[in-house]
Amino acid sequence: MRVGRSPTLKAEAAGRKAGRRDARSPGRGSGGGNGGRRPRRRRPLVRVVYWLTVLALWVGIIGGGAAAYVLFTVPDDALDLPQRERGLIVLAEDGRVLARRGTFRGDTVRTDELPSYLIDAVIATEDRRFYSHFGADPIGLLRALVANIREGEIVQGGSTITQQLAKNLFLEPDRTFTRKFQELVLAIWLEYRYSKDEILQLYLNRVYFGAGAWGIEAAARRYFGKSAREVTLPEAAVLAGLLKAPSRFAPTNNPELAEERAFLVLNGMVEAGYISPLEGQLAVDNPAALNLKPQDQAEQYVVDWITEILPGYVRVDDRTLIVHTTIDADLQKATGRVVRDVLDRKGEERDADQAAMVVLSPDGAVRALVGGRSYAQSQFNRAVKARRQPGSAFKPFVFLAALERGYSPDSIVVDRPVTVGKWRPANYNDKYYGEVTLQDALALSLNSVAAQLVLKVGPKAVASVAHRLGISSPLHHNASLALGTAEVGLIELTAAYAPFSNGGAGVLPHVIDRVTDDSGTVLYERRGSGPGQVVSADNVAAMNRMLAAVVTGGTGRAAALDGYPAAGKSGTSQDFRDAWFVGYTADYVAGVWVGNDSNRPMEKVTGGSLPAEIWHDVMTVAHADRAPKPLPGTDRTRPAEPFGIVDLLRSLPFGPSEARVRQPTETAENAGNFIERIRQSVR
Repeated sequence: MRVGRSPTLKAEAAGRKAGRRDARSPGRGSGGGNGGRRPRRRRPLVRVVYWLTVLALWVGIIGGGAAAYVLFTVPDDALDLPQRERGLIVLAEDGRVLARRGTFRGDTVRTDELPSYLIDAVIATEDRRFYSHFGADPIGLLRALVANIREGEIVQGGSTITQQLAKNLFLEPDRTFTRKFQELVLAIWLEYRYSKDEILQLYLNRVYFGAGAWGIEAAARRYFGKSAREVTLPEAAVLAGLLKAPSRFAPTNNPELAEERAFLVLNGMVEAGYISPLEGQLAVDNPAALNLKPQDQAEQYVVDWITEILPGYVRVDDRTLIVHTTIDADLQKATGRVVRDVLDRKGEERDADQAAMVVLSPDGAVRALVGGRSYAQSQFNRAVKARRQPGSAFKPFVFLAALERGYSPDSIVVDRPVTVGKWRPANYNDKYYGEVTLQDALALSLNSVAAQLVLKVGPKAVASVAHRLGISSPLHHNASLALGTAEVGLIELTAAYAPFSNGGAGVLPHVIDRVTDDSGTVLYERRGSGPGQVVSADNVAAMNRMLAAVVTGGTGRAAALDGYPAAGKSGTSQDFRDAWFVGYTADYVAGVWVGNDSNRPMEKVTGGSLPAEIWHDVMTVAHADRAPKPLPGTDRTRPAEPFGIVDLLRSLPFGPSEARVRQPTETAENAGNFIERIRQSVR
């Protein structure tokens, strides 16, 4: 059915036509000064075009001015594309090379030398519209914005490969609007100056891939022991996946997360049409495997740590940096070997998977550092990053606080049950031994005495002493602090023992001594000696006397060095989850931790067993060519002799050799039984 016009509509149309004729005829109508004409009204489309033109002009003016401002505010040489030769060389104390990381001359690769699927993996993951945008991608930015709003968090980024290159080449890593705008303008400039393939090549040879690897070639060699020209599809997926968050997804840091990220990359390649679903599935079923160089072992924990902290010392830019460290290369290798060998021999039967060790000189310089049993299996640095309960290895701070309140090593304390609210710290098997000296209480690691001391001096005073000596981790102010229930790191706990070794001076553990560039210019050089005197000379002497008794006749007997004065303290956390031994001589301070990453209890591993054994073996190597030196405050050049109750143990008929068990327990069980036998004989 057609719709016709009504008479009324026809009349209205005729009237409008007549009106137009009248308006065109001069002198007609009844109008005023405009000849009877009505004012014209612009059509809506014309108005829209007009205002869009005005807006475009203003945007052009403002944008052009802003772009000019950006180009004037970047450094003068910023637009001269740097011929980057970024690299890092880490040297031991004697100048030997510990590691070479990063991009050096000859590491640059051309895109036409790389497998096509490696290029495709990067584009599919980082910037699918790379070959069609002008440096910025409005569509990609909008898509990322929608995805982030939908997820309620940042799950996608809107930066193109060109923008990332501009940031890496020219800008500081500031998260500001000005920096983002500079990045955008410079990205457009790069697109104007260089072809897409040149931009991609610059990007791949300069971007960071984690684990100290700058550039695709260095990354392929770092993770897979081969050139980037030879990587497989699964390996290419891992490398492309690193670009989003290099440290987080590094397979040397988190293999499971790296594999999950590679799976997402392969899915993206299938979605983008770069590979078939079958090719993607085959790559998923045959994931990439790490192929670290044989020498990439214990020393790599040190190199990783240096790579992380280096930006706090110097600006990491286009120069090749040479880091001169405090590491003793031979001792470093020996430490890694001992840690590995002891766990290989005894770890499985004692259900102990991991260990870490730090060796310092008395001034706090790191001479050796091992962050785990095997760097190839786990790159997590337990010596620097892990926080665990130290158990009785924390007690020296309790006893030092008591000395500062007037106690002495010969002060008599009563070993008896103690109750604080619902907390009842107990000795082994709930055995108590009555009157003992402060020295014997520390040598035998009597928990009830430590608890009484912390109640006498106050938990806050103990925490203050620990912080003063070098503990940087937060410490609670509960009475259980006496038994080491606050978590600390191995390197800070070891450094906190250093004042006993050096005569009372606090230290800051340090590994970087000097940083230069490849032309020899000194960019950083360590100066200063630390926080100064933190323990009085008298109290240093008293602590050395007590802690030497721990080694000669207490819970740390397995750590005793043949012919060399040493002191230290063992520690074991609840349920044998952590075992420690921290000790020192006049030449070195060293700490050992043994445990499981899962916090699983071990099979009765105490601080006086595996940790003391590791400590003993490493320190024996360290002192091989050194003459014996007395500990500060003592006059002996031979190992300290035990005192008090421990001295009585040595006077028993079966002699000192049998009294020194090879794997003493952390508790005072054995010593306690001996003490009771002595008392019965006296009766």
